[in-house]
Amino acid sequence: MRALLTKVEQDTRLDRVGDRLQKIVLGTLRPRRLRDLLHGVTLGHPLHPAMVQVPVGAWISAAVLDLMPGQRRPATVLVGLGTASAVPAAVAGLNDWAALSRDQRRVGLVHAAANTVGLGLYAGSLAARLSGRHGVGRTLGFLGLSTVSLGAYIGGHLAYKQGAQVNQSVSELHRISDGWHSLTDMADLPQRTLVTREVDDVSVILYRHGDEVTVMLERCPHQSGPLGEGEVQEIDGHACVVCPWHGSAFRLNGGEVVQGPSGNDQQILPTRIQNGVLQTRLP
Repeated sequence: MRALLTKVEQDTRLDRVGDRLQKIVLGTLRPRRLRDLLHGVTLGHPLHPAMVQVPVGAWISAAVLDLMPGQRRPATVLVGLGTASAVPAAVAGLNDWAALSRDQRRVGLVHAAANTVGLGLYAGSLAARLSGRHGVGRTLGFLGLSTVSLGAYIGGHLAYKQGAQVNQSVSELHRISDGWHSLTDMADLPQRTLVTREVDDVSVILYRHGDEVTVMLERCPHQSGPLGEGEVQEIDGHACVVCPWHGSAFRLNGGEVVQGPSGNDQQILPTRIQNGVLQTRLP
């Protein structure tokens, strides 16, 4: 299975379908507020993984009830709940998918295809149950559960092997040693200008506003974009750094994500000033 998914990552033939679907998704989900909502910006955490808990939980529960006598009605309700809740979860997933790199989109396309087939089987299961054909409904339900389980496996590969929508920058913290690290003399730090420095070979950005200084990990949590090359913009009354690669924006006074496609906040490091020298350490 691992070898098969590696081939999928490298199969450029999928780009023909993937590129067209990406244009459709981006063209349909145009409002930035809608895209940010679906990315999970308001939560500071990707929304899609949370949303899939509802259909998956409902479908697994329905499968358990299908194995028990006299549980036709509650099983039907759960299949209906899972089928209905899978639609917004899929929309959130497509929104995340459209912001991924090509190799990730290839695997994501297969992940989406498996889940689409599974959703179709569950829709057929629900229709069969409502028409009184509970035997057919149970069979389609078990087939649907098998298919979406395969889709979940592929989704796990996408997230944990390829790093899709996981925080790409937080691993940098593990490379920083304990204790305070000197960065620069405060007298040399310009106002309201992004400055890049290193802590134990880990790149960070500095931003001074008056006597307050923010030290933030430089790698964007979305796709490791160089925030040090980004622009500072005021968004909702807050100074934010905007990633030059995909446009994710983070508050410079707290690291909160305010604009996707990133669904994760950016890590801020504590600071202090000792004898006029700015220092930072691990949180």
